[in-house]
Amino acid sequence: MEKTKALALATIMGALANILAFPPIAVPISIGGFESSIHFSQLPIFICGALTGPLYGLITGVIGSLYMGTVLPGIPFVIVGLGILGLANGFFAEKLRPAFSGVLAWCVQAPYVVATDYVWFTLFLEKAPAATWVILTSIMVKLTIEAVISAMLADVLIHYIKKAGFVSK
Repeated sequence: MEKTKALALATIMGALANILAFPPIAVPISIGGFESSIHFSQLPIFICGALTGPLYGLITGVIGSLYMGTVLPGIPFVIVGLGILGLANGFFAEKLRPAFSGVLAWCVQAPYVVATDYVWFTLFLEKAPAATWVILTSIMVKLTIEAVISAMLADVLIHYIKKAGFVSK
């Protein structure tokens, strides 16, 4: 895919990732007393990374996290985290199916999420370390569910995107 088309796709998918984080598209849930929502903003990041490679996956992740990182909960670490997700997904997708590359990309991103969320809750929100681990466990369960579902959906959608001839890769 030529660079201009790849950048256009990354921008569009980044915008879609932001939209997928908005309520009411995001479904509210409660896990162990932790209030959050299930959303699938990873889906466009997985699709773009798999179709265009690591660089444009990174760009999609960064663009796609702007709403979550600056407005929704306002945690700026999210921007780098989803950039890592897109970069890793694009790298793994060069050799693996999108379902596997998405799950592996989440495995790469997960340690970053644990470290930055721990810092966020303990230093910035002044939560006790024990309380932080309870919250963090709930967050990681939620994010794992989102990543696995998004990776599986990306696998199916990419098949049809290629079959329809929207991309040549």
